[in-house]
Amino acid sequence: QVQLVESGGGLVQAGGSLRLSCAASGRTFSTTVMGWFRQAPGKEREFVAAIRWSGGSTWYAGSVRGRFTISRDNAKNTLYLQMNSLKPEDTAVYYCAADPNGSVYGGYNYWGQGTQVTVSS
Repeated sequence: QVQLVESGGGLVQAGGSLRLSCAASGRTFSTTVMGWFRQAPGKEREFVAAIRWSGGSTWYAGSVRGRFTISRDNAKNTLYLQMNSLKPEDTAVYYCAADPNGSVYGGYNYWGQGTQVTVSS
């Protein structure tokens, strides 16, 4: 089992920045890929970004590429999402996820509880 706890969400004005963190614990040695997803009210959960724990390969959704940066600190077992140039449409609950059971863009085996990000116009 892997436990994931997100933090860093909040309210920010459009154009501002936030950094989300996701602390992983448990069987983290088995983690291969970790990612961020988001779900806005009334919408389906969508892929935001992912990173390979060993090697650091990254994947981004087109809507955030160039504005968001995913990174990880292997020593701290922590995943980050630096979000710059935030837009009101980035408002959502952001979820951390670990170990995809197929594509990095799809389902994952472990999920955090989510952290709210609200971007005001």
